[in-house]
Amino acid sequence: MEMTDSRKLALTACKALSEKRGRDIVMLYVRERTALCDYFVIASAGSAAQIKAMGERVEELVEKELGIEPTRAEGVRDGRWGIIDYGDIIVHIFNDDTRLFYHLERLWSDGENMEKYVDEE
Repeated sequence: MEMTDSRKLALTACKALSEKRGRDIVMLYVRERTALCDYFVIASAGSAAQIKAMGERVEELVEKELGIEPTRAEGVRDGRWGIIDYGDIIVHIFNDDTRLFYHLERLWSDGENMEKYVDEE
C-alpha cells in the first residue's frame, strides 16, 4: 500500500514531536470534514520551552526529510499553543491546560479518524 504524501508528512511531524518528548501525539484525518487540510497532528508539551523546541524540530525534520517548509507558523514561541501549517497538515502543539480547553480531538474525531502515534524505534 502506497502512503499518501499528506500521511507521510503527518508521520514525519509526529516523529519530530516524539524526538522532543512530546506527549499524547495523535493524528486526526479530517479531509472529509473540512477543506482546511487532510490531517491535524496534535501533541502536548510540558513547558513553553518544550513547545518551542518541538516546533523547531518539526520544521527542521520536515524540511530535511521531505524538503517542505511551512506556509506559516504561529505561537510556537509563546508557549501555550503553537500551530505549524503545511497546507496538507496542521500541527498543533499545546500546553496541557490549553489542550484540555480546546479539546480538538473531541471536536474533530468520530472515533474512526484518530490514530495515536507510537514511536517505532
